[in-house]
Amino acid sequence: MRVAIMGVGSLGTIFGAYISKAGKQVDLIDVNQEHVNALNKRGATVIGKVLFNVPVKALTPDQMEGIYDLVFYMTKQTYNETALKQLLPHLGPDSVVCTLQNGLPEPAVAEAVGKDRTLGCTVGWGATWIGAGVSELTSDPDHMEFDVGSIDGPITDKVRLAESYLKLMCPVNILTNLMGIRWSKLLANSTFSGMSTALGCTFGDVMDDPRSLRVVQYIANEVIHVAHANGVKMELFSGYDLEKVLVFENKEERDRTLAYYPKIFGPHRALKASMLQDLEKGRKCEIDAINGVVCDFGRKVGVPTPANDKVVEIVKGIEAGKYKYTFANIEMFKSIYSAD
Repeated sequence: MRVAIMGVGSLGTIFGAYISKAGKQVDLIDVNQEHVNALNKRGATVIGKVLFNVPVKALTPDQMEGIYDLVFYMTKQTYNETALKQLLPHLGPDSVVCTLQNGLPEPAVAEAVGKDRTLGCTVGWGATWIGAGVSELTSDPDHMEFDVGSIDGPITDKVRLAESYLKLMCPVNILTNLMGIRWSKLLANSTFSGMSTALGCTFGDVMDDPRSLRVVQYIANEVIHVAHANGVKMELFSGYDLEKVLVFENKEERDRTLAYYPKIFGPHRALKASMLQDLEKGRKCEIDAINGVVCDFGRKVGVPTPANDKVVEIVKGIEAGKYKYTFANIEMFKSIYSAD
């Protein structure tokens, strides 16, 4: 069994460390030569909510050889065109590619490698890149999970194979409604990751300010309405039915949703969005694959998404050098958080 993780940023480094710690073979593949060198020389170091170091095998895409049986695909969607082409020669007829990317990535991966070789998995925990070979786990280990499944729902041997490696890190839920959990995770990403990126802060900072939390309420509401209009039944997220506890139609219902945000997202207060980490490194981020996807699907079904539109506008403005990632950007959301 040959297994690889392609795209070992903050999340991939930690996941790879857990697999290696369990004594399983896994190749950590990344384009960052400095990171690859550090991993090979000093091992993968995980800090934060846990602390350990473990020897790992790392390589760059051009060093890949032979066929992989299972690949956990964690490359940013912004690099899909290049990364999937690099991966394709190293897949056999029975290989499995399990995408752990943000947003709704399965269609793009399936188009490149084949639907029968594609699985999807959402990541219910967060991490921050510290430096070459070092990542910080920012989520409470008692509140971490993976959700994995096939595109059309059947629980196949390939799904079970992916589960066997995912559970080396944390509990795994096998789902027959993959798109349902994708939209639930998209809600989590578009709310707190989107605002963390636009405001240059942690999830906890977003949660603690009444203005930014009000914007989060509207982002979540838009995601739910867009999902429903597209015929999606959202799955439970951290044990909560987001469609019931976060949706609203009026001010009274909106105010009632406030109590659920600390319960659902409180364990991830220390998390800083990976999109913000990209901006800090001077890179473009995945805003089009997260809040942008909500806007795109909303336009297709005629559901307005002004809160998500504003997040996209601000983050793209940051990328273009028009704005900075600072909490002062909250003022650009004034028309949203001041709404009755």
